[in-house]
Amino acid sequence: MRRLIIIPTYNERENVVRMIRRLMAMELGFDLLIVDDGSPDGTAELVKQEQTTFGDRLHLIERSGKLGLGTAYITGFKFALERGYDRIYEMDCDFSHNPDDLVRLDTMLEEQDVAIGSRYSRGVNVVNWPMGRLLMSYSASKYVRCVTRMPVCDATAGFVGYRREVLDAIDLDRVEMNGYGFQIEMKYTAWTLGFNIGEVSIIFIDREAGTSKMSSGIFGEAFFGVLKLPFRKIKRKTTR
Repeated sequence: MRRLIIIPTYNERENVVRMIRRLMAMELGFDLLIVDDGSPDGTAELVKQEQTTFGDRLHLIERSGKLGLGTAYITGFKFALERGYDRIYEMDCDFSHNPDDLVRLDTMLEEQDVAIGSRYSRGVNVVNWPMGRLLMSYSASKYVRCVTRMPVCDATAGFVGYRREVLDAIDLDRVEMNGYGFQIEMKYTAWTLGFNIGEVSIIFIDREAGTSKMSSGIFGEAFFGVLKLPFRKIKRKTTR
């Protein structure tokens, strides 16, 4: 069983080395791919230094400029599929996602096709967020559930595990949303294609170092993009 964690980065020098070393020490033997969008703070250079220690378990893709969360993950998914990984995980670099919870996501993938680290499956488990941001995030997941009927409590979650079969079935080149709406679109597409989705309750702790990438534009894309999802014709990717 080969497992790959994908982490997009932009100006994460305060977190990236600690995160790499924490993940490389885990017993399940995860490999890690950092997709860096030209961080001016030298994030990629720090990753390269860590590669001298962790060798072919630590991968780096450098991109020129901020190309967006969604395209970073699509790049990572294609990398994972081309190299034969069986389970692929998304997570943030800022420790808002507890690396220890990866074990719980991995266990859920024994029975489910998609495993979500959920902030809202058992109440509201978010620490240190401003009330406005918390209400926006929680309301967004309620809104997605109302519009799409998808039985997921935390549709915008960015802590997710996929079985390879799910990503193989999705035409990644047709994924349209690029910000946090990307997370909604991926879950909705997997669900529409008949894959099972499970949620593991986690505690989400706001970053202690670095700067949040949330913006009103990202929220707007997700809000209007969700309205289009029920009208999309979603089919399994055909292989030649």
